[in-house]
Amino acid sequence: MAVKVESCNPTASFKDRGTSVVISTLRAQGIHAVLEDSSGNGGSSFAAYCAAAGMDAQILVPETTSSSKILQSRVHGASVNLIPGTRQDTADEALRRSAERFYASHNWHPQFIEGTKLIAYEMWEDLGFTTPTAIVIPAGAGSLVLGCAIGFSELCRAGEITHLPRLLVAQPAHCSPLVHAFTSGVDAVELAEWRRTIAEGTSIARPVRDREVLRAIRDSGGAMTAVPEEKLRPATLELAKTGLYTEPTSAQVVPAVEQFARNGQLSRDDTIVAVLTGSGLKASTAMTQLLDR
Repeated sequence: MAVKVESCNPTASFKDRGTSVVISTLRAQGIHAVLEDSSGNGGSSFAAYCAAAGMDAQILVPETTSSSKILQSRVHGASVNLIPGTRQDTADEALRRSAERFYASHNWHPQFIEGTKLIAYEMWEDLGFTTPTAIVIPAGAGSLVLGCAIGFSELCRAGEITHLPRLLVAQPAHCSPLVHAFTSGVDAVELAEWRRTIAEGTSIARPVRDREVLRAIRDSGGAMTAVPEEKLRPATLELAKTGLYTEPTSAQVVPAVEQFARNGQLSRDDTIVAVLTGSGLKASTAMTQLLDR
């Protein structure tokens, strides 16, 4: 199994792929001030690229967001507002404020996925211009799932590859609306109350592109799994012992691979790429709690 280490991006998460394209597009359109809501990584990415573009950024995050991600956004010059309640409460507040400032949500803006799809091209190149048979991806809103689906579909239509990889997608059991919809055979997520998880980057109760994400996974012949909360700590520490310092959001791919293998959705014949979406440096509070247990 290979890993795609997205902490090598400028703000140490995969979000930079889409953010760079969104901010470049908005700057070309004459937008000078933007509003973004995030669980942390998206916000710090928007803050960085807005700083580079000379744009004013206002970032809304849940009050439980990692202090490291909040600090990074503020160092880049963004104003950061902490919103009480859940990640969904933060998204709802952003929609209310969108009447007063341009709402550049990475979950809504189409150019974000157009930037995210570049990860598929990099995997193809890194594997000697071939495609993996399966990609294991942690998902909250699912932009990375859609980016992989679009990128590999483009390569297939161009005749560069002969098959699409199966998209095997993980969510934390404490917040897994996409998994519930997938296993129930429905086309959209249902409203439900979810518990807090240390995999904060995937704690999204109402992903806005749920129908697209579910369709992409099914069309690829893929699958989904919910990772128990108690498996996130050992997975994060296991990766750290190999030299890979990832936040718990990313580490859920480790137990996910094991679960997919047990369920017969992965075999020894597969060429597998697991995506590590963000650095452990972005989640210092959660990482400290893991050591204190």
